[in-house]
Amino acid sequence: MSPSWPLSFGAIFSSSLRLSTYLFLRVGPARWFKYLLPGLYLAYTATIPIGLRPSHPPSKDANQDKPSSQTTTNKCNSNSDVIWELLFSLPTTRLTTIITWSINTLLLLFAADFVFAPVIYSATDVTFTRLGAVYPDGAKVVIRYPLSHANVTDRNVLILWRPAMATAAEPWADGPTLRLDSEFDWTNTTRLTKLWPATEYEYTLADTNRAILPYPPSPIRFRTFPDPSLPTGSHFRFVVSSCLKPNFPYAPFRNGRIKGFDLLADYLFTQPTVVDTSGTATLFDASDNTQESPLIPLQDDDPIKSDSAVASVTPATLGAEGVVPTEFMLFLGDFIYADVPIYHGDSTHAYRRLYRRNYNSPSFRKVYERLPIIHAYDDHEIINNYVGQSNDTPPFANANDAFRIYNANGNYDPHVPGHNYFDFRYGDVAFFVMDTRRYRSSPLTGEAAARTMLGEAQLSALYEWLGKVNQTATFKFIVTSVPFTSLWTHDAETDSWAGYAYEKASLLSALHTVPNVYLLSGDRHEFAAIEFNSLREVGPGAHVVREFSTSPMSMFYVPFLRTLRLASDAVVPRTRFRIVDEDSPPEEVVEEVPMERVIKYLPIGNYKWSTIEIDTRNPEHPKLNLEVVIDGKVAYNLPIDATPVKLRPSTALGSIVPDSLKDILDRVGLSPNRWF
Repeated sequence: MSPSWPLSFGAIFSSSLRLSTYLFLRVGPARWFKYLLPGLYLAYTATIPIGLRPSHPPSKDANQDKPSSQTTTNKCNSNSDVIWELLFSLPTTRLTTIITWSINTLLLLFAADFVFAPVIYSATDVTFTRLGAVYPDGAKVVIRYPLSHANVTDRNVLILWRPAMATAAEPWADGPTLRLDSEFDWTNTTRLTKLWPATEYEYTLADTNRAILPYPPSPIRFRTFPDPSLPTGSHFRFVVSSCLKPNFPYAPFRNGRIKGFDLLADYLFTQPTVVDTSGTATLFDASDNTQESPLIPLQDDDPIKSDSAVASVTPATLGAEGVVPTEFMLFLGDFIYADVPIYHGDSTHAYRRLYRRNYNSPSFRKVYERLPIIHAYDDHEIINNYVGQSNDTPPFANANDAFRIYNANGNYDPHVPGHNYFDFRYGDVAFFVMDTRRYRSSPLTGEAAARTMLGEAQLSALYEWLGKVNQTATFKFIVTSVPFTSLWTHDAETDSWAGYAYEKASLLSALHTVPNVYLLSGDRHEFAAIEFNSLREVGPGAHVVREFSTSPMSMFYVPFLRTLRLASDAVVPRTRFRIVDEDSPPEEVVEEVPMERVIKYLPIGNYKWSTIEIDTRNPEHPKLNLEVVIDGKVAYNLPIDATPVKLRPSTALGSIVPDSLKDILDRVGLSPNRWF
């Protein structure tokens, strides 16, 4: 007999609840699930009292007079029926009904645990320290060290430091003393100074009596940046990613885990991973996770050698011999999700606890205690698709308070105090980190030509920086939290630079005049490498610009929908020479190529980051190598031969002073920053 209608509706509601819970916890935590899941659960439970009544009268057990073997067979069939009843929510007994209800209730509790984890696990007692901005002669240190004593509102923490190669018996030098108080959530930032360039140091924390505190259990090590004024070239790596949500995809009892950082720690600090062919990884099957434009070959002033064999090795430990060091990480925004899956409010407390929760993660601790991290911010540090309009539209103030305390204060000093855009250098490589939220005008109102992403002051600072680094840096990286390309669709058509077409076109025209410009972006939960071709084919203004967009660090991706077009409709002319036959001269052909085109598209994967290796030791042959890692495995490798840049000469001496002389100079009180 078929189940009665209450059981049929109960099965529909129950199965829908289970499928929706899976999608919410493992695929994408969309906001509307907060209404759907409770609704489905209530609808399901409403059918239970009816479903508990027998749907037909019990019949006499026909197995009573049958042989034992037949009874055993029927019991097996009965066990199989129970499994199907529980799987498809079609209980026919009181016991299977209770089990079905228990399963569904447990799933709803898992969803509630995920939603309310920031409130339940607010990490008010988390203690941490990390490196932020690193300089040739110093480094910024961020510390949180709360006191649990009642009626105590502040404490002082002393930083002790010394060269990393010092013996255990060598005394520590006194660094700054930080005042930590409850007003700023027991968190503060300071700067170690009078250090030497390209030198390893370590620091620990103590009380004002110089007694070492329990945390950190071992000293934190770091290496100062090289002197950018020296024409010695650079060889280093840095990591880029964005977008993270603790414990997503969800797993029970793992609320502190951020799996992307577990994988990154393995990549950085354990055995190396080898890629034997560019564009192909032996450890990753990307057959269903890659798209690239077949429209034109790569030909420009910065030729990409994407068909040559490459052997690249991931860094193992800080300063390990034979391994290219990873010097820092650029996190490009959405470090917290203030509004996903629900918005817990716009108070400073609500925002701060999200940062505390991340820093309390053992997964993240593996990385930030060993690698300096530089932060940009995007919309989810505030609220989805935030538009600041240069007037700090709420809830910006409270959101920025938390970002400043935990992340921004550790960055390089901003161009304007109190703002969040800044620039820095590593040797002969320059970086400009933009703020693409605070100053943007609405992309939906007003004249299109008047819309701005950066605001007048920031845009002027960016143009000034471009002029400064044009002949003083070999590579120039511009960080934009949202994609610069207009190839992404859906909400990116207004939320990215596509919504500010006039300002983008003007800026892109300037970027084409500068060699070796690369844009670094995130936000889209996919990876893409994009090429921008200039209207000019040769001469000034003809340099190719490229963008590497990488995310998420540890968050959802869209499994079925592809949101990136492979090429723009706008095209530019390019001259090619075609050999018709050996006896005829080459034939000149003018082709149209896309102004924007995809080099590589990798949409699949919950955990993505890019590692960019720079080698400018040979000024005539500067090189860049991009390595994309997805779910812990190398997925793509792109080596690029860059344009040589004749840099201005230097008079700095800081990095070539022998260690023995450094110690003598330190003892007599000569500050190393006078040498730069």
